[in-house]
Amino acid sequence: MCGIIGYIGKREASTLLLEGLKRLEYRGYDSAGMAVMDGKRLQVVKALGKVAYLEEKLEKSPIVGSAGIAHTRWATHGKPSEKNAHPHTNSKKDIAIVHNGIIENYGELREELKKRGVVFRSETDSEVIAHLISESITTGKSFEEAFKLVLKKLKGTYGIAAIRKSEPEKILIARMGSPLVIGIGKDEWFVASDVAPLLPHTRKVVYLDDGEYAVLTREGYTVHVGGKVSTKEVVDVEWSETEAKREGYPHFMLKEIYEQPHALQDALRGRLVVSEGTAKLGGLREVEKRLSGIKRIILVSCGTSYHASLVGEYMLEEFAGIPTEVEFASEFRYRKLIVDKYTAVIALSQSGETADTLAAIREAKRQGALVLGIVNTVGSTIARETHAGIYNHAGQEVSVASTKAFTSQLGVLALLTLFLGRKRGLSLTEGKKIAHALEELPKLMETVLTDGKNMKKLAKKFATKKNYLYLGRKYHFPIALEGALKIKEIAYVSAEGYATGEMKHGPIALIDKDSLSVVVVPEDSVYEKNLSGIEEIKARGGAVLAITTTGNTEVAKKADAVVYIPRTLELLTPILAIIPLQLFAYYASVELGYDVDKPRNLAKSVTVE
Repeated sequence: MCGIIGYIGKREASTLLLEGLKRLEYRGYDSAGMAVMDGKRLQVVKALGKVAYLEEKLEKSPIVGSAGIAHTRWATHGKPSEKNAHPHTNSKKDIAIVHNGIIENYGELREELKKRGVVFRSETDSEVIAHLISESITTGKSFEEAFKLVLKKLKGTYGIAAIRKSEPEKILIARMGSPLVIGIGKDEWFVASDVAPLLPHTRKVVYLDDGEYAVLTREGYTVHVGGKVSTKEVVDVEWSETEAKREGYPHFMLKEIYEQPHALQDALRGRLVVSEGTAKLGGLREVEKRLSGIKRIILVSCGTSYHASLVGEYMLEEFAGIPTEVEFASEFRYRKLIVDKYTAVIALSQSGETADTLAAIREAKRQGALVLGIVNTVGSTIARETHAGIYNHAGQEVSVASTKAFTSQLGVLALLTLFLGRKRGLSLTEGKKIAHALEELPKLMETVLTDGKNMKKLAKKFATKKNYLYLGRKYHFPIALEGALKIKEIAYVSAEGYATGEMKHGPIALIDKDSLSVVVVPEDSVYEKNLSGIEEIKARGGAVLAITTTGNTEVAKKADAVVYIPRTLELLTPILAIIPLQLFAYYASVELGYDVDKPRNLAKSVTVE
């Protein structure tokens, strides 16, 4: 969602801020803007649409100064427009703020300010922040004092950066539920909503926690919480700058699809103990004793991570023997929760900042559950607030539509299944079998990826279909859901994911000559059941694209097109089966002429509820 970048140092701020905004484009946005101070003026430039439009404005009317803030906006309050773009200023235009999140009590604050004569220029919830700071300063408060007082009035979530014309040596920032990170350079300091725009300048960062604010000056930074200065750990970012570049691929999504074998290898590295048929998970060491007494697991997640959780449910119940449930994080805390100290709540989130998932784990902790995390971003809020967890180590994922984060999540869930299973009755023989298959999986993924040209042809052949139905059973029902989500996200087609057995309970009514059914039908324990589903579709004139295992000749006689994946264990086949569906969605989007990496209305990191 919305992105923030700020800079204070000796270099020209506008150049660095513009570069930072470009690196934040993957988050999803509808407008962009920046404010820069030169000691005499506070200069603000905004543009509706892409960062390139802002760049055009800056080329015509450059702004100078060595301190400033910038923002990409994803609309929540008020339609996408230049007046609703950030930064927002007060009436005198001597204070500017950028804001991520949602101010839930903005309506009440706005009406109070209007009664006191404040005129609003935008429809946003964010503008109230600039006016409140300004109003507090007029009562004799300093910039920093006013900033702290305003934070106490705000209800909701925020990542805020603020500057003032008369104090060009200072940037104030604060966090409550929306991530902010300080970048430590050589005699220069940055603030950003994630590490991506910081990578060209520094890999040393400090993550703000909820309730903290910080002051950035040309001499350094201080972090404050509860009226005291907080000593924060400086973290070295693992991601390299090259991970944020396309490296010759036409889109980040395609690059990340092809990075999946390496990403899975990184997720497994140092954790898989094939000789003992188990996994070594250092991130769980501190809670291992408590984990051994767990009687129930709840996986909480959203979107693609939710589909990974559904696969994990099958894995954990079948091989670890632990009753497992999967919950949408957005619904989890609104139910009457029945959790206790024998319940493990495991949060899956690529960004580690997903607002709904974060709210779910906080509620689970409050009620006494053991809370674990499976996240890709080191130092993220979920990573810090869970009792323990496992990192994906998939590297930065830039494309909004997740691919390598998903398959690495599945790999981590398989490791967790081995780890828990071997402690709860999974035999050494079975454990070694799974561990060996996991070890071989990256090579098998590379085999699937060699079929990319075929997926391009199939996407061209079927891209004009009006309705898409994705079907699978058991481990591949979640893969059907994920395949449908991918093509919805980036090709904007009507697609539904269903369990094959449920097709005749309603969705079969959609089958006609203009529909395509994508059936995931490997030769597994439910193969015959899946096969009958294909027969039902063909009997009604529908086209079928089937994903099956190498050597299967039966499916080819029934389907219109077949894609083959190598054989592996049933619980690991989803990691192979999803790759053709990712490629199919990618090439369909390209065929239809859409912006693959930045699909409309979507954001990479969903930091509002």
